[in-house]
Order: sequence, then structure tokens, then C-alpha cells
Amino acid sequence: MSKALRLSEQWFRRGLWLVAVVFAGFLIGLGSTIVGDLPKVEKPLQVEDFLDKAAADRLRAGIQQSERSAREAQDALEQARLKRRVAESDTQTGRETFQNWLATRRATQLSEQDPDLVARTQALDRLKQAERAAQAAEQRQDQVLLDLRQGQARARQQLQDMEQEAYRKLNQEARRVELRVFLYRLALTLPLLVIGGWLLRKHRHGTWWPFVWGFAMFALFTFFVELVPYLPSYGGYVRYIVGIVVTVVAGRQAIVALNRYLERQKAAEQLPDVQRREELSYDTALARLAKGVCPGCERPVDLRNDKIDFCPHCGIGLYDRCPQCATRKSAFAKFCHACGTGAGAFTRLIPAAT
Repeated sequence: MSKALRLSEQWFRRGLWLVAVVFAGFLIGLGSTIVGDLPKVEKPLQVEDFLDKAAADRLRAGIQQSERSAREAQDALEQARLKRRVAESDTQTGRETFQNWLATRRATQLSEQDPDLVARTQALDRLKQAERAAQAAEQRQDQVLLDLRQGQARARQQLQDMEQEAYRKLNQEARRVELRVFLYRLALTLPLLVIGGWLLRKHRHGTWWPFVWGFAMFALFTFFVELVPYLPSYGGYVRYIVGIVVTVVAGRQAIVALNRYLERQKAAEQLPDVQRREELSYDTALARLAKGVCPGCERPVDLRNDKIDFCPHCGIGLYDRCPQCATRKSAFAKFCHACGTGAGAFTRLIPAAT
């Protein structure tokens, strides 16, 4: 802030900057709310929206039915296994009994035992047949369970393939929605940025400058905080390309502005001394002097040296003599600090060698 400002004016300016910040804060809050609600204009996406609902429902129902049938088949298989184990046990017991009986027959060699041998052999055959029947029942039940599980696996695979395709379509649509929402945000924030830049360029020093600066801060915050983070990436290509474009555009503008500034400075340094000092505003001149730089060319000057009355870089007068009391004073001062005489047409510059 310029040291040439009155104390009250300085405090008023601080208060107005506070107004600008508060105004920007409320605008930012409103803008954040609006930008945050923009995605609500799009319908929320779900994977079910991209599935063949009838086919998916049939597959899910088939899987559920297969699961129930598999549980029932598993129970039946357990029963068949139990029956097969009982049949095997009966066969083993019958075989042991038959072997013991054969050992007794060889010891006695009784011929009347031949009918009994036939009966015992037939009984053992029946036990073996029952065992084979139990094994066959178990194998059939095992085959039923295997068929159910394979059918269930096929149905699950079909459903998984459908869901993967639906997720692929969901991701594609989500990217399109993301792009549309970004364009909504861009359509809202870009005009604000343009308006803010125009206001800064045209009215930043006007009567209503706190609101101009507040709106500009709001526009910058909305653009760089509410828009840039939502810039679609597409693997980083978009963001890097946009970054390159923005950097090139901003860099070009900065280079052009610098060259224009240097051209204006060179042109100004060719003007007469009095005209150059008249074209400099009072506050600007005193602010630059307070920083230890020449008000004309903004190069450093040793202002504490009382023998320097002209800028050694551009030649503009820095100090002159009061026409009333001949006191050395700033050439940009409106009044003499020694006698209070106003600076006017009778001001005369002193030579640099004085």
C-alpha cells in the first residue's frame, strides 16, 4: 500500500479489502454449492442399467434353483454313501462268516453240508449284489450332483460375462457423464473467469473496486479449484495437453506484455523530463520512491545520496529546489516540506553536479 496515503485512507482501504474478501467468500460458497449440485442433473448410473434384465433374472433364478437342487443332491449322496458303506460292511461280515464256515467244513468233511454250502454262497452273492447296487446308486447320485454343479458353474460364468460387459458399458457411460458434467462446470466457470478478467482490466481502480476484486477472486477460485480438479484425464493425455496449452497461452501473453512494457518504457524515456513526471501519478511515484527505485524506469537508485538529483539510468529528475526557499525536495512532491509552497511552473531543476 502506498505510503503517500493518509492514515484514515489506509484503514479505509484495509476495510475495503476485507469487504472484497468477504464478498468473494460468499460468492465462492454459492458457486461451490451450484457446482457441487451440477452432477445431479445426470441420472445416477448402476450396472443393472446395462444388463439384459430378463436374461440376468433367468440366470440368477437358475443359479438359485441349482443351488437348492445341489443341496438336495448332496444330502441324497450322503445317504447313498451311508447305504454303500452299510452294504460293504454286510458283505465283509458275510464273507468272514463264510470263510469261517468253510474252515469248519474242511475240518469235518461232512457231505451233508453241501446244500448248506450252496445256500451260504447264494447269501454271500446277494450281499455282494446289494453292495454293487448301493455303489451304483451312489455313483448315480454323484453324477446328478456333478451335473448340477457344472450347470451352476456355466450359469455363473454366463452371468459373470454379462456383468463384465455391463461394467464395461457402465465405465464408458460414466466417462461420458463425467465429460458432460465437466462441460457444465466449464460453461458456468469460464464466463465467470472472462467477466472477472474484464472487470479487473476495466474497473479495478474504479469506485466499486472491492466488488470487482471480490468477483475476480471468486472467478479464479471457481475456475482453478472447482473446475480444474474435475478435468477428465483419459490416461493423463487431456490434463497434460491442457496444461501445455494453458502454459503456452499464458507464457505468450506474459512475453507480449513484457515486450509492450519495455517498448512503453523506452518510448517514455525519450519524452521531456517535465512531461514524464506529469504523466506519473502522485501515488505511483511516491510508492516507487519508497521502494528505492526510479519512478520513471523502476531501476534501483541510491536515494540516500544527496548528490543524486537525476536518475542515472533514464535521466528523469528526482529532486529539485523549492522556488520560494531553495530547499532541496522531491521533484514529485506537491508542496515544499520546508516552507509549504506548492510546486508549480516556476520549479527549476538543479544540475547533477551541484
